[in-house]
Amino acid sequence: MKQKQKLSHSGLETLMNPRSVAVIGASREPASVGFGILKSLVEGCVLRSAYCKPFLGRVYAVNPHAEMILGKRCFKRISDVAEDVDVAIISLPAKIVPSVARECGQKGVKALIVVAAGFAETGGEGAKLQAELLAICKKFKMRLLGPNCLGILRPGSNYNASFALSAPPAGQIAFVSQSGALADSILDWALSERYAFSSIVSLGNAADLDAADFLEFFEKDDQTKVITLYLEGLDDGRRFFEVAKRVGGKKPILLLKGGRTGAGEKAATSHTAALAGDWRVFQGAMRQAGVALVDSLEELFDTAKTLATQPRAKGNAITVVTNGGGAGVLASDYCARLGVNLVPLKASTIAKLDATKKMHPAYSRRNPLDIVGDALPQRYEAAMEVLLAEEYVHGLIVIQTLQTMTDAKRDAEAVVRMRAKYPSKPIVCVFMGGHYSAPGIKILRDAGIPDFNDPLKAAKAMAALCGAS
Repeated sequence: MKQKQKLSHSGLETLMNPRSVAVIGASREPASVGFGILKSLVEGCVLRSAYCKPFLGRVYAVNPHAEMILGKRCFKRISDVAEDVDVAIISLPAKIVPSVARECGQKGVKALIVVAAGFAETGGEGAKLQAELLAICKKFKMRLLGPNCLGILRPGSNYNASFALSAPPAGQIAFVSQSGALADSILDWALSERYAFSSIVSLGNAADLDAADFLEFFEKDDQTKVITLYLEGLDDGRRFFEVAKRVGGKKPILLLKGGRTGAGEKAATSHTAALAGDWRVFQGAMRQAGVALVDSLEELFDTAKTLATQPRAKGNAITVVTNGGGAGVLASDYCARLGVNLVPLKASTIAKLDATKKMHPAYSRRNPLDIVGDALPQRYEAAMEVLLAEEYVHGLIVIQTLQTMTDAKRDAEAVVRMRAKYPSKPIVCVFMGGHYSAPGIKILRDAGIPDFNDPLKAAKAMAALCGAS
């Protein structure tokens, strides 16, 4: 595949951190994309949430048939705006997008976001339209996101240049997706699961800006600690590999690949005009580049959240504390399968546990450390304190199963205290159950401590933290 001619990255910096944005195709119709984009900028999102905050820069509405929309004066054309415009979002039918893009170029706009579908993903005339649009952007040195995309969200900068329904909490996870609809659904998921993002970027057809470009941006972005991607294919696989290998040495990169099967490849091609490629070849290349491949959206963001909130383990020597023997056995099996080393406990460690006078006479005295079903918060805390204080222990998985005497809230508070006392060692929790575990789970999440409902998920998270995966 011929490599795309790349333009200056200054336009990408402006796209991600603009001072002024124009919505061309701003609409008075609440159910329209043009209205949704304008509202996202003016009010922070379409459907209000605690995380929606208005864009702090200048916002211009362009609509020749309206005078005011959402309190913003409407201009007939982009050229009627007297001030400089950094980014223009075009929400118009595909066939007129190139002519409007040309006007933007003449105006001096630095970057375009084109949300309309009807381009290369449809083939034929759509591909010609996309080629014309790209040629115009190159002529005027404008960077192009899309077409056929959802847009961009930067929660930490109050920048929502999209028609997504809401906005997520600000955090340190960047998400780049070739599916706009998938990104939009994940936003809703983020509100309930407390996934927090530095950025969400919908690539669409990636006519100009692609995944490699955004890897380079997030490499230097202070708001981003972990980079996650959903990709269906790559037009320039070699460049992506080279960039990912460099960036992955500085920040973790997690990737969920769509189009692994024959049926998936066909769907991916029709979806965003992506070249899905051979899964086995792709898998091998990503391993060489140091990119971690995951199998589901849940795993993608669970792992990302863990990497964003926990320190990396200094080595692969992990202990498990549990009040349920069966849960400990499952954790052992999963850790063994994933390459997580459950380090044998030294005799001196057992002696320290005994000396606490908090252990049950029948506790396991090995790793996993089964502190027995009647364990109260004091026993949990004593066990965690002894283990985390040991230099040879590099991380901890804490499992709580529900018994009559279980106090999820106070157990969680004990974990939070240990996290504060030993900040250089990662802790991952499995507070099993639902309603009765909820108070403890909330305390853990509020403190930035990952909690999972299954030992397998915790083992996968710890594998990422200790370098086993």
